[in-house]
Amino acid sequence: MQIRNIIILVTSIFLLFSCEKEEFEQEINQRTIFMYLPWSTNLTSYFYNNISDMEEAMKEKGLQGTRVIVFLSTSSSESQMFELTLDNSICTRSVLKEYQDPLFTTVSGLTDIINDMKTFAPAQRYSMIIGCHGMGWLPVNDSESRAGRTFKYHWEYTNVPHTRFFGGLSPEYQTDISTLAKSIANNGLFMEYILFDDCYMSSVEVAYELRNVTNYMIACPTEIMAFGMPYSTIGKYLLSDNPDYGAICEAFYQFYSTYEHPYGTLAVTNCGELDNLASIMKRINERHYFDGHKEALIQRMDGYTPIIFYDYGDYVRALCGKDTDMFNNFSKILDRVIPYKTHTEQYYSASRGIIPIYSYSGITTSEPSGNTKTANYKRTSWYIDTH
Repeated sequence: MQIRNIIILVTSIFLLFSCEKEEFEQEINQRTIFMYLPWSTNLTSYFYNNISDMEEAMKEKGLQGTRVIVFLSTSSSESQMFELTLDNSICTRSVLKEYQDPLFTTVSGLTDIINDMKTFAPAQRYSMIIGCHGMGWLPVNDSESRAGRTFKYHWEYTNVPHTRFFGGLSPEYQTDISTLAKSIANNGLFMEYILFDDCYMSSVEVAYELRNVTNYMIACPTEIMAFGMPYSTIGKYLLSDNPDYGAICEAFYQFYSTYEHPYGTLAVTNCGELDNLASIMKRINERHYFDGHKEALIQRMDGYTPIIFYDYGDYVRALCGKDTDMFNNFSKILDRVIPYKTHTEQYYSASRGIIPIYSYSGITTSEPSGNTKTANYKRTSWYIDTH
């Protein structure tokens, strides 16, 4: 009798463990897409529209093993994390957590937020969409340096169409790119893609900083209109098991070429090729010195004076000069780094208006800039590894 009871007990424990294991395995979905929308001062209404457009894409595409988690700041002090779910073509938003004064500009704070997402929706693969204002690689402390208030950011212009650092309009709500990279790494994650729905984020300096935490970066080298990404049309490709980056660029172009403000630029960076790009760039810098007189001949990608963001491919063309062999070798690698890109004939800058595009590689650099905002450029990982 005692032996029988022992057998029953062992069998029960085994069945309990098996059920718990099966339940745990079922909770690990195939993919989680994290829409991260921190406080950005004047973009909240656009964020709600972005979320609604993503829900439309969900209805069209379905989820099929994918979960969509959203972090949204509804004010400067309040945020919430919720899940977008789909049931019989009806989308609902299920609140997972409320936040008071989340420290999303710090490594510890952003690490915790990403960990919350990971805990609520564990997955085999992760992707991240970041919506806010953007200023490329420039560190937050540069945005604080406003000597004489002579410098004016693109978001400070009034009575012009709005465009979309990484964060809000003042330093206390802005996040350094290195903070994002460390926070993702602290959670042991490697993103399938990071999409920046922000201005000026398709920068070689930004991509290089993120190369160890994502396969691909999707971003705009210029300003993007405040409407942001057309999720109702590109969402189905973002939700796909194998994201179609070429289709994302094509849908982006089709939307913005007919938009009320028909200006848009977008590119996809293959971050796995960036070490090769850095290697050839180091050889180019060892061989060539940039002639400052050529600066005016490089495609500008912003409206600032002096220019902060230049077309990267066009800059290297000017740097190499008559060394066509070196430039051709560089171009072959750059084509692998930027496998997909698109642009309208012109782009828009709130500070300068409409600017024509005659040379476009899909990614920018600030290397030749003399703008005071680039004073810390030599501290970037990209500069250190290419000089």
